[in-house]
Amino acid sequence: MGERIGILAGQGAFVSWALSELKGQGFACVVAGIEGEAESGLESRADVFEWVKPGDAAQVISFLKSQGVRTVMMLGKVRPGLIFKRSGFDAAAAGLWDKIEEKSPAGIIRAVIEFFEEKGLRVVSPEFLLQPRFCHAGVLTAEQPGVALVEDVDFGLRMAKRLADLEVGQTVIIKEKAIVAVEGMEGTDQTITRGGELAGPGFVAAKAGRTRQDLRIDVPAVGLATVQSLVRAGGAGLGLEAGNVAFFEKEEAIELANAHGLHIVVREVQSGGG
Repeated sequence: MGERIGILAGQGAFVSWALSELKGQGFACVVAGIEGEAESGLESRADVFEWVKPGDAAQVISFLKSQGVRTVMMLGKVRPGLIFKRSGFDAAAAGLWDKIEEKSPAGIIRAVIEFFEEKGLRVVSPEFLLQPRFCHAGVLTAEQPGVALVEDVDFGLRMAKRLADLEVGQTVIIKEKAIVAVEGMEGTDQTITRGGELAGPGFVAAKAGRTRQDLRIDVPAVGLATVQSLVRAGGAGLGLEAGNVAFFEKEEAIELANAHGLHIVVREVQSGGG
């Protein structure tokens, strides 16, 4: 068995994919699955697995250390409602929450990282796994988009990067260079649904990362579910920042986009959204 790595697992397909990649690279994966968030199938994918409650910080630390873990990766998402309700918080989690001044998703995760490292567990970035999932600039779908759509993508990516740097969100919905919807804590797919209801068919979703993106905190990502949401909502295009947004299930997503005449465009974005 190879080097042990601890995984604090939330929801999303990224978790299962990352586990497979880590095991393929020879790591032994010790997984703490967050109840109500992590997929049930993760038990069979992990070398060691234990379910933990969202607010049971002491149990997480105790479990990982008991398995000889020194390095931890935080993967997947946790619904904000669970955190803000503070249901089931143990003393350690409650104390940590009270110390957080900026309770944005990034602010909360930064505090969790500091807590883990104070307890002797080093939190590492999944960047070495993700590099093949970042896209180069270009058009990923079969047909070339029109000028108006590319202009909406460029405008949307500039706005998305500025908002990401402000810790607001990473996705914006654009139609004719108007900002229709901005991502909050609900996530990309729900933002697309809301934007489609407001804008009607023909809108563009644009997603960018922060200028200084710490992948330990968050991984800007899209996948098949993103394109499915765009198709249902009547979207015309998806704009992604080159080199800073991971694309999962890319082949299936592009096939679906092609079938519905939806354009996927990857563009460079200057630092600071300029």
